Amino acid sequence: MPLLYMVVFAALAAVANGGVLSAAYTGPFYTARYAAPLAVAAPLAPAPYAAPVAVPAPLAAARVGRVEEYDSHPQYSFAYDVQDAISGDSKSQQESRDGDVVQGSYSLLEPDGSRRTVQYTADAFNGFNAVVHKTPGVHAAVEVAPARFAAPSLL
Repeated sequence: MPLLYMVVFAALAAVANGGVLSAAYTGPFYTARYAAPLAVAAPLAPAPYAAPVAVPAPLAAARVGRVEEYDSHPQYSFAYDVQDAISGDSKSQQESRDGDVVQGSYSLLEPDGSRRTVQYTADAFNGFNAVVHKTPGVHAAVEVAPARFAAPSLL
């Protein structure tokens, strides 16, 4: 019973603490009315024209910087391999470039245990081409204990 009194007291306190929400502020509403001018005065004499003043242009600052090196036949090669037994992460990549031809491959372990390997080439004539191979994974079969159910009782 004391719990009921506490709930009723809390509800009354919440209602008593409530306030009134006023309307949102919309700002003043102005209307503009302009009367047409009664008369327009014409100039008595044409205004003299003044030519713009010539200002000398600033001197262009000489560019001081390093010359960007250009390699007409770029070459590089890199590779990495990740085998993490704790998280199960298994992936690798290798890529090489000789001039404008890039060749490489990467592989990763899919969630279903299969390995996806992508071999790709890119050059100016054929563009980017990729071939995907999927190797089925071999998981150790996990034996599942048969489910046991109690026989239904008859009343």
